[in-house]
Amino acid sequence: MTQSTHPNIVLLDRIIAAAEAGDPADLFDIYTPDAVIWHNHDNKEQTVEQNAKLLVGMSRWVSDRRYTERRVTAFEGGAVQQHVLRGTRVSTGEEVALHACAVITVNSEGKITRLDEYIDSAEAAQLAP
Repeated sequence: MTQSTHPNIVLLDRIIAAAEAGDPADLFDIYTPDAVIWHNHDNKEQTVEQNAKLLVGMSRWVSDRRYTERRVTAFEGGAVQQHVLRGTRVSTGEEVALHACAVITVNSEGKITRLDEYIDSAEAAQLAP
């Protein structure tokens, strides 16, 4: 198995696909029902359902979302990904970029139990509605 086909990396690929499409349906299959999504910029935890709503809502203020400059490394029980989320701010038409790092914890059944996301809060403010 190559690093790019590692099951933990495939989970991150599925999150990216859901985010770019603005369709969270797949998230409920890749996370455990009690999974936690934590963000460093507000030190708050979200449920998968809350995160899915955010993903859908994001399309109202950032269009043509795409993840670039992805660097992903899998390890036993998880993976880490650095990336840049790029898109167009709907209200102004301006290009925006958000540098981020996500760390996932994966259980023995291959489901994500936790995702910790680290972002630059100043860049995040560009994406907010």
